[in-house]
Amino acid sequence: MAVEKEKLRIDKYLWAIRLFKTRSQAGDACSKGRVKLNGDTVKASRIVGIGDEYEVKTEAKKWVIKVTGLLHTRVQYPEAIKHYIDVTPAEELDRIKYEASSFHTGKRLSKVGRPTKKERRDLGEFMD
Repeated sequence: MAVEKEKLRIDKYLWAIRLFKTRSQAGDACSKGRVKLNGDTVKASRIVGIGDEYEVKTEAKKWVIKVTGLLHTRVQYPEAIKHYIDVTPAEELDRIKYEASSFHTGKRLSKVGRPTKKERRDLGEFMD
């Protein structure tokens, strides 16, 4: 069983290090060609090796990560970041910071848009 524990699929690894929220999202990213090793797309069943460098596109960011340790279960973020090195190029990080201000989550910003119930009451009193 120890030999079996050494093998780790890329979809499980990306989920365990918290690049994807679910393992199925990690698998979908692999099947859609968003995970690459040396410029070639990889299948979800690809075995991860220490020292491998993967290019991963998530919804928020394009990552370039180097595997430093194998992680078989999903753990807290401070523990997860010990198992990879983020080697994303600086120009990619700059582009992300620029886009972050315009990134919309679908939620309305606080105090922007329609008036709140209190503001509507105050407007009503002012108009009367």
